[in-house]
Amino acid sequence: MASEVRIEQLWIPDSIDAPDAADFLAAVEVGRKVRMQTWGSDDLAYAPLEKLLELDDPYERQVILVAKIDGTIVGTVDIALPLADNLDLAEFTLDILPEYQGQGVGRQLLEAAEQFARDEGRSMILVDTNHPGTSLHEFAAEQLVPGSGLGFVPLDSREVEFARRTGYTLQHIEQFSSCALPLDTKLVAELEAEAEEANNGRYRLHHWTDRCPGRWLEAVAALENQAGGDVAPDAVGEEDSMVFDARILREAEEVTIAQGRRTVVTAVEHIATGTLVGLTTISVLAQRQDVVFQDDTVVLQSHRGNKLGLLIKVANMERLTEQFPDARVIYTWNAPENRYLLTVNRQLGFTTAGVTGIWQKELPDLGPSTS
Repeated sequence: MASEVRIEQLWIPDSIDAPDAADFLAAVEVGRKVRMQTWGSDDLAYAPLEKLLELDDPYERQVILVAKIDGTIVGTVDIALPLADNLDLAEFTLDILPEYQGQGVGRQLLEAAEQFARDEGRSMILVDTNHPGTSLHEFAAEQLVPGSGLGFVPLDSREVEFARRTGYTLQHIEQFSSCALPLDTKLVAELEAEAEEANNGRYRLHHWTDRCPGRWLEAVAALENQAGGDVAPDAVGEEDSMVFDARILREAEEVTIAQGRRTVVTAVEHIATGTLVGLTTISVLAQRQDVVFQDDTVVLQSHRGNKLGLLIKVANMERLTEQFPDARVIYTWNAPENRYLLTVNRQLGFTTAGVTGIWQKELPDLGPSTS
């Protein structure tokens, strides 16, 4: 007879050293073990302090539900509720310890999370499934293509089967890529020369770390606001649909700094008009600086064809290595249709590590929970 599964909301301690932090530490460890199982490393796992700092975010409320068997946490679901926009949305990250998968723990956690989201007035749920490159067989018949028509996830995946069985529909795919750091110096020289030849002295680079210089605040906000339109975003972030202005940009910077994260930015100015026409950002985690993440790369459509994406990304990765020499790998997510930046990334040495499937479900309105 299987032991009873108990679902409860995770208590968030004041510090990871607090006497009541044991469950929080155990929940973070569940996430680490799941990522080890999926990717073969814990590069994408949160350190406990990193997770604790991230929970203090004015743009997003996070609640974590845990599944316990005999008092031991065997699964977690992180529920993210946007607070600035998308107020009908909830995003779930579901993790079940490998040895407890396939026993109904995930279904119970997911049902509890859906009821929590419904009680919070959220009707649209997003979840993701993760698939390492070794599980992707381009010529295999068993593929599930998303609504966007681009990319696929393997139909024989346990995660895919679970998502479909619980009523979720695959919306789109994000290609997950990695690149070893530092870049080869010969490659850097070649790529810089190629980019410089294409832009022919018409552009000037600007760099900053953590805080945007005051003179560029409005220009950067304008670029970020176009990241969903005629530009090429590198990675899809949770704040992509926010409308930025100088104040919001400064607030977002302060939140990031308070969480201990660092941000390395390279922007490019069109000299003739004195306007910024592109930028790229790399995020460095607070607790481990060997793993870094490529965030948005934005280049205005009207300035394409000058290899500006290549120019700013090479320069920013070089600056990253100077400032954070421990960085050994950079990760990024791209939509498969973003051929512009996928091509640039391949030139830099990025290789496909896997794909993430984004699944969606609209909750029926069943009224508030009576429990």
